[in-house]
This record gives sequence, structure tokens and C-alpha cells, in this order.
Amino acid sequence: MIYPIVAYGDPVLRMKCESIKVNSDISELVSDMFDTMYNANGVGLAAPQIGKSLRLFVIDGEPMGEEELIGFKRVFVNPRIVEEEGSPWAFEEGCLSIPDIREDVEREPSVRLRFFDEHWEEHEEEFTGLQARIIQHEYDHIEGILFTDHLGPLKKRLLKSRLNNISRGKVKVGYNMKFPNRV
Repeated sequence: MIYPIVAYGDPVLRMKCESIKVNSDISELVSDMFDTMYNANGVGLAAPQIGKSLRLFVIDGEPMGEEELIGFKRVFVNPRIVEEEGSPWAFEEGCLSIPDIREDVEREPSVRLRFFDEHWEEHEEEFTGLQARIIQHEYDHIEGILFTDHLGPLKKRLLKSRLNNISRGKVKVGYNMKFPNRV
């Protein structure tokens, strides 16, 4: 099943998500999230982006074409950041919930994460570079944070009308979206 992507302005994108009960059957949801992400040409998708306030995100970085992302397809259930470190570096980010806006965001180059995979096996791993960046972006979603929150006040003011237009459905996208303030 392909879900509509929840657009900027929907309250679910601002919620700190709930943990999923260990050993719950999430196989169908995970499969649907990958299908939804691929349909929208994304490399990551968090549960709030399909309207579910759950600590779950999926990633497949391979479409970015970067060598370090080849084969980087993962499921992160109930993740917790253990540590972020290094000198922050800027990289242009975008988001399926905020189409047609891309901005440089500074993030630490290394993140250590404790999480379950889709088979409820627990992991603690360190990720670096673009893998870390994608994880941090998706992790922000389950904490109710959007990439635009990392921008400076001037940039936020400059984007305000474009963000309002997105929430009203005044944006062209190649995938199904749910707009909270459609007019």
C-alpha cells in the first residue's frame, strides 16, 4: 500500500513519536513505507510522514548514487541516539513532506545509534558521512523536528510563504500528498 505523504503544517510532523511495542508485527507497515518512499523517489521515510506517530523510519540511500550509500538499505525501529560527534558540516537537504525546498543543514558527521531492525534484533552501530546525515534527518522526524528548524531566522522568514503554500496544497509534486490546510 502506498500512503500519501503528510505535508508541512500537519501536527503529526511536530509530535515526539511513541515507541513501538517490542515484537509487534510491523512487516506490512515496513513494506508499505518502502513502497511509499520509492513511489516518491525518496531515500528515507519516517512514520510521521505517513501520519503515524511511531518511532520508525526506513532508509535506502542507494538512489543518491554515492558510493558510501550503495547497499545502505535499513529499517530503524525505536531508535535512540547514543552519541553524535565531530565538526558539523553543511549539506543540502530536502524532505518529501516539504517538496521543492532544499537548504544547507549543518549536522555532525558521526552518529551512534541504538535500535531494533524489522526482525526485532537489537543493534548499536556508528554511522558516518551521508549515512549519518540521512539517519539524523529521519531521526529528527520521530522527535517532531523538521530540517527547516535547523535554518537561521532570516532563511526561515524567506521560506515562510513557500512553506504556507505547501501546507495549503499549492505545490506540484509527483506523488500523493495529504495537505493539512488545503484551500
